[in-house]
Amino acid sequence: MICVLCGGVGAARFLSGLVGVVEAAKIVGVVNTGDDTVLHGLTICPDLDTVTYTLAGLVNPETGWGLEGDSFRAMGALERFGGASWFRLGDLDLATHLYRSGRLAEGASLSEVAGEVAAGLGVAVRLLPMSDDPVRTRVRLRGGEEVAFQDYFVRLRHSVEVEAVRFEGVEAARPAPGVLEALESADAVVIAPSNPVVSIGPVLAVPGVSDTLARRRPSVVAVSPIVAGAALKGPADRLMRELGEDPSAVGVARRLAPVCGTLVVDTADVALAGAIEETAVGCVVTDTIMSSPERSQALARRVLEAVPGVG
Repeated sequence: MICVLCGGVGAARFLSGLVGVVEAAKIVGVVNTGDDTVLHGLTICPDLDTVTYTLAGLVNPETGWGLEGDSFRAMGALERFGGASWFRLGDLDLATHLYRSGRLAEGASLSEVAGEVAAGLGVAVRLLPMSDDPVRTRVRLRGGEEVAFQDYFVRLRHSVEVEAVRFEGVEAARPAPGVLEALESADAVVIAPSNPVVSIGPVLAVPGVSDTLARRRPSVVAVSPIVAGAALKGPADRLMRELGEDPSAVGVARRLAPVCGTLVVDTADVALAGAIEETAVGCVVTDTIMSSPERSQALARRVLEAVPGVG
């Protein structure tokens, strides 16, 4: 069994490649829920939905999130009432949020609902939220104002400078049922190419997760989301720089070194291999740009080859 720590688009693309290499039923995805929010009375889980839609073959290929061919008539109607529409929810996408919110109100756990949504969309990969308890990423902007992650990422378009990031509620959170068991029993654990600060950071902050990974560090391999000093998608490079970290594959290695034995980096960063290995993290160089299903599968194969006894 392969366990993958997941953020959003990058993780979704990696998982879509991995299912071409490993039987889907033998893959467990532990997904960040720090991005989750409540809008219009509905519980929205952006990373869970992005991963689920991608594995179901339904994601919008142009954005990497949302549903292909979706419309936004409900958002247009909401605007007429003066309702907030900066977070665009498609008409078909709303069905997922309506179902989730209804089931949570009935007393179901988030992990139960995630399994039901995945099954309803024909996804065989087992997808687990990192926790059933609420953990919310909070971003302190330059000047001191603190905002919810989606306000920073979507409403402000991550265009403002950041002073700090924290994960509200994480100290009291428990790993969702099955998370620690998957991390302990997996043949390999992969940290997908996701923002190391706000996508992987919340997962590692859940009590028990980092300790479990540290105990099996040699069989944990990560894929750098930073290539040639820039994030392929999103503000990971800028966030790292603003938080005083090196916005490069070396900086990713330093951040993940306590829990990760090997970092897979793109060929554009071959010159950084020595500096990465100085952080006590092994380095594997390959093509990490998942521009096609074939490239995603090739990356998945190379990642598994990097794990002793698995490849």
